[in-house]
Amino acid sequence: MEIYLEPARTLFCYFCLSTSKLISLQTVAAPSQQHIFRTVMHCICSRGNRLLQHQSVFKDESKLDINYVPPSLPHREKERRLLSGFFEFLLQFPERMAQRVIIAGDVGTGKTALSKHFGTELVLQGNKRGLKLRYIHVNCREYRGSLFLILHKSVAFFRPNFPRRGYSAEELLGTLMQCLDEEDAFVILALDEFDSLIEREGSEAIYKLTRLQETRQDKPQRLSLVCILRDLSLLERLDVSARSTLQRNVVNLEKYGRDQLVDILNDRVSMAFEANAVPEDSVLFIAELAQSESGNARFAIELLWRAGKYADSEVADRVLPECIRLAFSSILPSVKKSELASLGLHEQLLLLSAARVFKESESAYTVLSEVEKGYAIACEEYGERPSSHTQVWKYAQFLSALGFIKLEVITVSTRGRTTQVSLPSVASAELEREILASLKKHR
Repeated sequence: MEIYLEPARTLFCYFCLSTSKLISLQTVAAPSQQHIFRTVMHCICSRGNRLLQHQSVFKDESKLDINYVPPSLPHREKERRLLSGFFEFLLQFPERMAQRVIIAGDVGTGKTALSKHFGTELVLQGNKRGLKLRYIHVNCREYRGSLFLILHKSVAFFRPNFPRRGYSAEELLGTLMQCLDEEDAFVILALDEFDSLIEREGSEAIYKLTRLQETRQDKPQRLSLVCILRDLSLLERLDVSARSTLQRNVVNLEKYGRDQLVDILNDRVSMAFEANAVPEDSVLFIAELAQSESGNARFAIELLWRAGKYADSEVADRVLPECIRLAFSSILPSVKKSELASLGLHEQLLLLSAARVFKESESAYTVLSEVEKGYAIACEEYGERPSSHTQVWKYAQFLSALGFIKLEVITVSTRGRTTQVSLPSVASAELEREILASLKKHR
């Protein structure tokens, strides 16, 4: 008896060979075994066909890469204008003044993206004016905070085959300025993760960079600095003379709020995903999770990308909240079993109800009354009498304090106020499985 498995044949053969057995229907003698075999084959063929026919939710994943700089930066226009103001004089009179600016902000506030975006824009403006302006971006941590390695990277921008040995940091700095003089060029050197340079080299390295022009009397000023760091207090490690040359021009980036994160995510969704692949509900859910991580836009974008990957792996045509929960738990610890085991029986039953509600729903949110209904059913399942509404509210608040669920009182125009519930940090199926395992101990 012969069967045809295209286009799932390759998938099935790989499955068989991986177990060092090539199964054939002819080798299955008993009719009952043949029935089981056909059932298994049907599942494999069905899954294989779905995988092969499924269209990815992504349109262009590269737009979610950590190094991608979008054409516009939502909610950073004010800071971009401030940077432009600091460097306007350089565009008008490039030889008479070099600039030094600090960009400071927490992780995920867009410091690197802002600097790169501004650098690209400034170079274009310089070119229009016939000015040989270059932007060089160096991650100091990537170069171990070594001034020598940072300067070598900068020299290599102009002389790609420049040797890595036989020169001191001072000589490399002199070579960089020689390259600029020979080409009549000007450089904006962006020092990302600037704190690592401070930690390793201290004041001396900063002094060399900022007081360079004092050794070049009557020569054009060609080297400007953009120093990017998380915390301005790190500058206190520098001596007064080095610190005074840096603190005049500071651009502070505040943490993003939820609505700002929604705008950033929607911008990336439009570039990276197929139309309607990411519902607005999912965008809002990711924004709230990222806001809980200090308003980290980088985290939000990574979570969006991972959720899309989970959607593809589940052969889904949309990025639903369950994909986001799976993505979130893959980045951060998910179910804390010790905390779960410490919950009382009714607290676990209420959490079980929440897990089941979200497992059956495509929404990121529900209301507490729906969870309470499921809680009553779970109590009946386990032979328990449901607690009062007031006690259920206390259970919910406790679960929220532990981070298992999130509660938010919202205003509903037709019904007044209600309590909205979300499951922020763990996939509903995983949570249900862990609770059921824990509840066995209560029986």
